[in-house]
Amino acid sequence: MLQVGGKMPSFAAADETGKMVTDKDLIGKKTVIYFYPKDSTPGCTAEACNIRDNYHAFLAQGYQVFGVSKDSQASHIKFKEKYDLPFPLLSDPTTEMLQAFGAWGEKKNYGKVSMGTLRKTFVFNAEGILERIIEKVDTKNHSAQIL
Repeated sequence: MLQVGGKMPSFAAADETGKMVTDKDLIGKKTVIYFYPKDSTPGCTAEACNIRDNYHAFLAQGYQVFGVSKDSQASHIKFKEKYDLPFPLLSDPTTEMLQAFGAWGEKKNYGKVSMGTLRKTFVFNAEGILERIIEKVDTKNHSAQIL
């Protein structure tokens, strides 16, 4: 399980354009990686748009931002275009990255238990060391939680 002070897990995932992004590519810059359940759903849209609306503040503090879900690249393209999202969305259909970060697990919905994406955000320093985990995400004010 990924804990504060630990290193960024190894991963390779394609962004919406098909470009592969790996953990090694992210070293050298502060990084925010946020995991969300599904493109174009109300909570996920609110979260993405809140980060979009405050993206300049992330850049000003030297952060690169990546959103991750198990949605396809095609779904990510539509989501990015519809809401004009300025940051890459990584596609993890196998849930390998989700599992490596501890963002895949049991969810309870209306009394039903199923496996799914846990909404979590990870903040890394430029060396790839985890500084913070946000597990209780406020989708409408997520940027304030991170920054």
